[in-house]
Amino acid sequence: MNFVQPIRDQEKVEGLKQYFKNDSERNYLLFIMGINTGLRISDILKLKVGDVKNTHIILREQKTGKQKWIRITPSLKRELKKLIDERDDQEFLFKSRQGNNKPIGRSMAYKILQKAAGEFKLRDIGTHTLRKTFGYHFYQQTKDVAMLQEIFNHSSPDITLKYIGVNQDGMDKAMMKYKI
Repeated sequence: MNFVQPIRDQEKVEGLKQYFKNDSERNYLLFIMGINTGLRISDILKLKVGDVKNTHIILREQKTGKQKWIRITPSLKRELKKLIDERDDQEFLFKSRQGNNKPIGRSMAYKILQKAAGEFKLRDIGTHTLRKTFGYHFYQQTKDVAMLQEIFNHSSPDITLKYIGVNQDGMDKAMMKYKI
């Protein structure tokens, strides 16, 4: 498995939002859901319309088996409202075009992100990029590594900082200043 990176550049995040908005309502929703919740793709793809109609997304994480409550941010709530108002509560948010009410698979989500990454010349992008992008920008805005560690269920702050690429940023800056 390849190591993926967060999307660090806010302008690229905004560009990708616009790209997905123009491309597909479903794909736009997938992107904004990932970067606004920090959920793993396996948990995102199982969401149904009824799961996102209240103030929190409440789910049992597939990987850990732990119950999780994720507050829906005001900006995500606005976007969700536009995209789900007329949809049935039992409908998957990220419906496949195949079958009546089946979600897209992880490989389709990967293909969607890879196509966009190609358009924006981004490297090391995968489905986990959405979660890491959330983490990176959450940390940049709050500097609260303990809270982010809790959100991600990591065992230490060091793991969280490495996971979101902050350690890499620091090493890159140090190397740019280094001379001998």
